Amino acid sequence: MIHAKNIHKFYDKLEVLKGVDLHIKKGEIVSIVGASGAGKTTLLQILGTLDTPERNSASSLSINGKNILRLQDIENDNSKEEKTFKIVTWSGVIYIIILVVYLLFFRTKILDETLRLVTLGVLFLPIVSMFVYYNRYFKKKSKQDKILSEFRNLNLGFIFQFHQLLPEFTALENVCIPAFMANKPKAQTEKEAKKILEYLGLSHRIHHKPSELSGGEQQRVAVARALINKPDVIFADEPSGNLDTHSAENLHQLFFKLRDEFGQTFVIVTHNEELANMADRKLVMVDGQISN
Repeated sequence: MIHAKNIHKFYDKLEVLKGVDLHIKKGEIVSIVGASGAGKTTLLQILGTLDTPERNSASSLSINGKNILRLQDIENDNSKEEKTFKIVTWSGVIYIIILVVYLLFFRTKILDETLRLVTLGVLFLPIVSMFVYYNRYFKKKSKQDKILSEFRNLNLGFIFQFHQLLPEFTALENVCIPAFMANKPKAQTEKEAKKILEYLGLSHRIHHKPSELSGGEQQRVAVARALINKPDVIFADEPSGNLDTHSAENLHQLFFKLRDEFGQTFVIVTHNEELANMADRKLVMVDGQISN
């Protein structure tokens, strides 16, 4: 399901991830624990395609057979265009400087008109090259971003410590958002959202806004939102960190119930030892690496 090899991440000169290798099977619940600053959240964001690792020939990341690093990479595809763009632009700049010097110190009346035309032509050259390059670059970038966003929206679900619900929308509307982003029909989406909310014990709260819900209810709405597109993998970052003990226990049991009934894979970053020990596997991160 998830294969990661030799994953590195730097923030300026600080190396946060130091060659992480990871293999998570389909339907597995894996917890990731470790001290603050060990790199847990950074790893989760990279696995969830929300962040990018350092480019390295020995690095790889695939989810459900899809090469994620390839989806994230637009630099290699544009290297030839970028090189051409730089050569043309700098050639134009240098030629303009030569012309200006000539016009200031060596011009003649006979050549004045010709030099003006040549100067205008040379000035136009780098502008055209820049326009062509940026047009191609940003079109390609937009296409790549769209492909990655579509993959993330349809295959991955996310649950965060703070539910991140939109306060102006009802529970039902919040759950429907990822499906609407995937251009799914409204009637079908709302029907599925109601079904999930009912499964999570929230059928009587579908028209309530987040401010009208308890902390545990808000987090269950966030879980429903993560489930609406039937993702293969759900990433959870401290999902019970903002809940009271009773609500946290209910949420933990819910993860295992969802896995058993729908076969989803869960990757959970947590400081909650009870949840971590319930998982099929517990991975401990120490100083940017997974400890064996």
